[in-house]
Amino acid sequence: MAKNMAQSPFENTSIDQLAMAKRYSREGVKAGAKAAVVATIATAIPTMASVRMLPWARANLNPTAQALIISTVAGMAYFIVADKTILATARRNSFNQVAHHGARINH
Repeated sequence: MAKNMAQSPFENTSIDQLAMAKRYSREGVKAGAKAAVVATIATAIPTMASVRMLPWARANLNPTAQALIISTVAGMAYFIVADKTILATARRNSFNQVAHHGARINH
């Protein structure tokens, strides 16, 4: 019986909002993954170089510590960039929706 009933405009809006939220999160995941790769490379090079060149690093940074430093920086970059991308995309589209709905109301 529920299949024959027409959807209310509120249900369509929530479906549209859910689709937009999924798209925003996908964009955030992609941007975060790219940032994590860049951060991994940018952190691994000086970490590995310092272990080879600096006596303190050679004595105190075992392979586990090196991996911890690199993975922490990569994880931080991922979450920061993904969060900022999701928020920026949502904010940008929120402004676009307000402008679009405002134009429709005024005309």
